[in-house]
Amino acid sequence: MSWFAIRVTYGRELKFKQLLNDAGFECFVPMRKKTVEKDGRKVILTVPAVANLCFVNSEKSLLDEFMRSFGDSCWGRYIWDKATRKPIVVPDKAMDDFIQISRVMSDDVLYLKEITSKLRQGQKVRVVKGPFKGVEGTVVRIKRSRRVVVELPGMLAIATTYVQPQDLELM
Repeated sequence: MSWFAIRVTYGRELKFKQLLNDAGFECFVPMRKKTVEKDGRKVILTVPAVANLCFVNSEKSLLDEFMRSFGDSCWGRYIWDKATRKPIVVPDKAMDDFIQISRVMSDDVLYLKEITSKLRQGQKVRVVKGPFKGVEGTVVRIKRSRRVVVELPGMLAIATTYVQPQDLELM
């Protein structure tokens, strides 16, 4: 079983996830809290954090069969690795860390679409305490704050909220 990144059309991430869940697939859509005004008062909604993105943990053949069953009207398509010309497969540890950080749903958690060489050059660490315990990534400064960044190769990265230096272990 592997984690596949799926691009979903027209903001149907949650509907597509529900279809996959009903068919017995394990899925993950990163969510965030969004404050909107409705009828003169503020309402907090939970919405997808990254537009048109869903992760599916499955055997490729089963996922292919599921998506083929919808024909051309399937809402999801693999995100392809341009170098290998194969669907992007996210390593299990990176996906576990990504899910752990995403579930915190803090306004201070950042989703980074551009992964610069600066992000890759930081010190490799493991968080040993707090809500991100067990997460492995790279320490970088973003918005004047020391954060741990977890990269999903070929796609995006997620940065934690500020992590105290004593809560980090060098790798």
